[in-house]
Amino acid sequence: MKKALFPGSFDPITNGHFDIIQRGIKLFDEVVVAIGINADKKYMFSLEERKQFIEEAFKNEPKVKVVTYTGLTIDFCKEIGAEFILRGLRNPADFEFEKAIAHTNRKLSKIETVFLLTAAKTSFISSSIVRDVIRNNGDYTVLVPDSVRVK
Repeated sequence: MKKALFPGSFDPITNGHFDIIQRGIKLFDEVVVAIGINADKKYMFSLEERKQFIEEAFKNEPKVKVVTYTGLTIDFCKEIGAEFILRGLRNPADFEFEKAIAHTNRKLSKIETVFLLTAAKTSFISSSIVRDVIRNNGDYTVLVPDSVRVK
């Protein structure tokens, strides 16, 4: 069974994340969406809300599991038996950043990183942009799956 881990903070999940997960489902038997927990980071949405947004978005897709984790991503991959890390690339800056992490992960483990280019229609979306739109009372709904609802 080919299992991939798609790590991130997902604060919140965006249509770009959604697209990468949907496309990852076609490549892997299971895609584990792993919400990393960083105690030093300030989040707009609670861990429970972020998890619920993703679970609701993929409620009819049995190949997607949503979990939380702490520590090194490669250690968590080993813990759950994932041989691949799935990442989306929006632009050259993403590539340079992700490439360094992928090389480090490969040096420390046998885990391969698989990169998917984001779809052109979602390549401009980031969670930080979504949070800024929400903070300023803009229409964020066109940037996120329907499961993301702001109180």
